[in-house]
Formats: sequence, structure tokens, C-alpha cells
Amino acid sequence: MLKEFREFAIKGNAIDLAIGVVIGAAFGRVVTSLVDDLINPVLGLLVGGIDFTNLFIALNGESYPTLEAARVAGAPTLNLGLFVNAVISFLIVAFALFLVVKQINRLKRESPAPAAATPTTRACPECLSSVAVKARRCPFCTSALAPAA
Repeated sequence: MLKEFREFAIKGNAIDLAIGVVIGAAFGRVVTSLVDDLINPVLGLLVGGIDFTNLFIALNGESYPTLEAARVAGAPTLNLGLFVNAVISFLIVAFALFLVVKQINRLKRESPAPAAATPTTRACPECLSSVAVKARRCPFCTSALAPAA
């Protein structure tokens, strides 16, 4: 069993998958930082100075200055700003993956069509049997054949 596991783990597909997961996690952190540190401040400025991370609704009816204050107080909240951040992150990741897949598909080349094969047989004009191109006499009806063009 250990030998089978070692063979599985060493195969290229498992290693490629592990590398993809690590790169994906790093890419996720970059996108999260992009959204939290660059996009949301600009969006907040455009819509009147709203900090999306602190855009929430306290379900207990009380008012809290920040989401962290509501969490410390143990108040149930609808975290709209965090949801907006997650949606923006998803859209960025989805668009980046779309671009990657589009480029991979563009780089994949169709296998070239096989060249037209030179025929190796022709039809006998008398009996219509299939005869080798180089034959001078039909093996079926023994009629003389004209040289192949």
C-alpha cells in the first residue's frame, strides 16, 4: 500500500495538482489584497467614503461603529461589505482564469490534417475490381491495363 501511495504521489499529475493548489492559494491572497487594499478604497471614495469592510447591519437593532465592535459585543450581523469584497474577489479570479484558459486554447494547435495519401489501387475498367496501381494486367479478369497516370 505504501508503494502504491508513493507511485501515486510521484506521478506528474499529483505533483502538478499540488503546485496548482499552492499557486492558487497565493493568487487568492494577492486578489484579496487587491480588493481590500486597492479596489474597495477607490469604490468607497466614489460612493461617498463608505468603508466596505464596515458595511454591515446589526440584527439586534443596536448601532456599532465598526464590524469588529459588533463582533466583540456578540451582536448578530449581516456583513454586506464582506460579501461585496468576496463577490469582487470572485469576479477578478474568474476573469483571470478566463484569460488563462483563453490563452491556453489559443496556443493549442489543431493537429495538421494528414496529407492526401497517394492511392495504391485503381479500378479495372473491365470488371471494376480493385487493382494495384502498378499492375499491367487485372488479376481477376486478366484484361490488359493501361499504365497508371
